[in-house]
Amino acid sequence: MGLFNIFGKKSVNEDLSKKYPFRVSVSFVPYKLNANSKSSVQAQIKVKNLLSEPALTSVVVEVPKQLGLEETCISKEKEIRIGVIAPEEEKEVKCEIWSSNITDKGEYTITISAFAHYLNYAYVITGVKKRALLRVE
Repeated sequence: MGLFNIFGKKSVNEDLSKKYPFRVSVSFVPYKLNANSKSSVQAQIKVKNLLSEPALTSVVVEVPKQLGLEETCISKEKEIRIGVIAPEEEKEVKCEIWSSNITDKGEYTITISAFAHYLNYAYVITGVKKRALLRVE
C-alpha cells in the first residue's frame, strides 16, 4: 500500500484480514429457560483479542422473536460496548435473556457478533459472528 506510506499511515486492513480478530465463547447460567413462563438465563460472553494490537471492541447479541433481552421481551438486539482490549487479553460481559408466555419448547439460536472498531464505535474494521443454541424446556 504505497499510498498509505506517503501520508505516514499504516494499513491495518492487511493484518486484520489474515486471521480471526477474536475468539468468542458463550455459556448460559442456568443452562435452560422454562417454556411458556417468564424466566431468564444469564449469557456469559467471553471475548479474547487475537490481534497483535489493541482493539476497540463491541459485542452485539441477537435473539429470535420468541425471546427477549429484557423482562418484557420487546428488544431483540443489544449492543454492549466493551472498550479497548489489549492483545491476548480476554474480557467477559454478561447479558440477560428472557422467555415469556409465547416461548415454546425447543432450541433457539442466539447470535453473538464481536466487532473491532476504528477510532470510535461508528466505524467497523472487522468482526466475527458466533451462534449458540439455548434450550427451552
